[in-house]
Amino acid sequence: MKKTINSSIPGLTKNAATVLEKRYLRRDESGTVLENPADMFRRVANTIAAADKKFDKKADLKSLSDTFYQMMTSFEFLPNSPTLMNAGRPLGQLSACFVLPVGDSMEEIFDAVKFTALIHKSGGGTGFSFSRLRPANDVVSTTTGISSGPLSFMRVFDVATETIKQGGTRRGANMAILRVDHPNIMDFIMCKADQKQLNNFNISVGLTEKFMEAVGRDEDYSLINPRDKKVCGSLNARKVFQRIVKQAWENGEPGIVFLDRLNRDNPTPLVGEIESTNPCGEQPLLPYESCNLGSINLGKFIHEDSIDWKRLRETIHQAVHFLDNVIEANNYPLQQIHDMTHANRKIGLGVMGWADLLILLGIPYCSEEAVKLGKKVMKFINDEGHLASQELGKKRGSFPNFKGSIFDTKGAAPMRNATVTTIAPTGTISIIANASSGVEPLFAVSYIRTVMDKNVLVEVNPLFEKIAKERGFYSKELMQKIAEHGALHGIAEVPVDIRNVFVTSHEITPEYHIQMQSAFQQYTDNAVSKTVNFSNSASIEDVEKVYMLAYESGCKGVTIYRDGSRDEQVLTTGKKEETVTAIAETPLEADRKAVKRERPKALKGCTHQMQTGCGPLYITVNEDENGLFELFTTMGKAGGCAASQSEAIGRMVSLAWRSGVQARQVVKQLLGISCHCPSGFGDNRVTSCADAVAKAIQNHMLDKGYDIDADTVVRHERGACPECGGIVEHEGGCSVCHVCGYSECA
Repeated sequence: MKKTINSSIPGLTKNAATVLEKRYLRRDESGTVLENPADMFRRVANTIAAADKKFDKKADLKSLSDTFYQMMTSFEFLPNSPTLMNAGRPLGQLSACFVLPVGDSMEEIFDAVKFTALIHKSGGGTGFSFSRLRPANDVVSTTTGISSGPLSFMRVFDVATETIKQGGTRRGANMAILRVDHPNIMDFIMCKADQKQLNNFNISVGLTEKFMEAVGRDEDYSLINPRDKKVCGSLNARKVFQRIVKQAWENGEPGIVFLDRLNRDNPTPLVGEIESTNPCGEQPLLPYESCNLGSINLGKFIHEDSIDWKRLRETIHQAVHFLDNVIEANNYPLQQIHDMTHANRKIGLGVMGWADLLILLGIPYCSEEAVKLGKKVMKFINDEGHLASQELGKKRGSFPNFKGSIFDTKGAAPMRNATVTTIAPTGTISIIANASSGVEPLFAVSYIRTVMDKNVLVEVNPLFEKIAKERGFYSKELMQKIAEHGALHGIAEVPVDIRNVFVTSHEITPEYHIQMQSAFQQYTDNAVSKTVNFSNSASIEDVEKVYMLAYESGCKGVTIYRDGSRDEQVLTTGKKEETVTAIAETPLEADRKAVKRERPKALKGCTHQMQTGCGPLYITVNEDENGLFELFTTMGKAGGCAASQSEAIGRMVSLAWRSGVQARQVVKQLLGISCHCPSGFGDNRVTSCADAVAKAIQNHMLDKGYDIDADTVVRHERGACPECGGIVEHEGGCSVCHVCGYSECA
């Protein structure tokens, strides 16, 4: 019998309960939910508290479990998703992120592929540096052949990730980093330009101080062959930097990581060099390290219009205790990861609800006051977090690699954890806590959500709704207007002081995004995961300015997203001299202008076979003298709903084409639609019959000589959640749906 989702947890929203039921709560083999949210939090609290037995046989586990339970159910602190999902369950894998080494041999590469599969199966994400791999066309002495280079092997990892199903709760995600002085760096920068490959990877270029200095002087810099560490060429630094910027402007990638800064703060330099990070970039790790993350909800620490520093201090110390216990309770996917994690004991305590805290204090996000307060808050968390780690070190001992670490100075206090603080994205756990994500500003004050029964709901930020009612300007009509408008700017019914405080990510200047990231980075051991949002009209120069500002202000990396850059594309069909662009007119205006083409008695076309989860689908595309005219579908041996729906799609596509709708619009609407039974993987993956039709149309245009710019082929709408259709927010270097909890990087 399904367990009721209603629980006694105050403040748990309906949306949070839905996300918990879908992704976190324990189920039996038939999928029946076996626990409610209160049960889940108690399961986690008991499991993590039990780790105290290893250090104190007389520990009061019941009292500690109650402390952890209260901390989580008050939403003052939440651990990362794998801990909530897996603590106290057979899988027992509690870490969010791992970094694996990729060596320059077939054995090492495919060991890494195997280890990646095991980690993704357990629910973790992985980061890699491919900088050790010799470049394409380099000599391979063992076979007297030539190397295929790092990009070819990245595709192997990508396909492996695509095939792994992570228990239905978390998707595989990867980070790929390549040093800017690798001979294949230009190919790497362009590797995701067509958005058709490596879609399970975030990519970042590892920049060095030498390179950035060469950019400033507009000089050439050396390329180094990793096989023999010899110089094998040179490139102009400024041109390479501008290519990185242009690609980021076009589709948000690659990001950049400042490698020398990561290693400047490497707490255990004698153990190894930091080469890569986790998928969202905030956690630099040595090979085989993992990190256990958790976030304090800052919005919960406002009392009588000021920050409750005393309660915040108590929560910081409890959270450090919790995260150190996670290291003991964890069931690691590899022995090497177990050993390295225990040797350095890195934890990452971060924050969420930063925008909420500013709103409650009446401070605009884009203000010097907010930046100054960000430094003060994060310094407090970092200082108290280190004190908590020292206290644990006195009781439990320092992390084993303490000797030779940055903490190993004369008269130094013990240190339990090599790192303590990290600002991670909090996409899903911030939904559970009903808090703003990480250190990001609000994504929207109000937005429209379509639920399963096609009802349209207006979702309103709870703080805004509360203030609107208190100030007497609340109405359902106003909330609807704000949702349609997208922000408060220009809404005269809302007082000016409220408009200034409730700013959204796209209203904040990129400079203030970077200033806030830099403020938190100044007092964070690891790194800060944050997305700098640009309007669609932003120029390439705007992006370059932000990348340079991130470097100059001490950030360890930066990710940008220009609104619409991944879903507003253009198809050019040279054969018919037809340029297909986004339709600017309204559907009504288009309908008035449409003139339906009459069907000739005979037409020529081609039939394309597409393998779907329902069986083979045969798609026939016919053309007249003006271009694509009609589409028919035949569904193999299948009948019933699958065949009828495919026929319906064919009829509607035919009607659209004959009425003047361009191929680009048809492809855009159908591509990426998902069903319960996808087929294939990698570039051959078909997510539904509708997706198959879209891909067949693209294939037909390519086969028939249409000039389709590979850089502009649409894959799927990144602006909409592929699971629920809700709004996708680009934050922390990832795409997150705040309706259902979907995360592209989780």
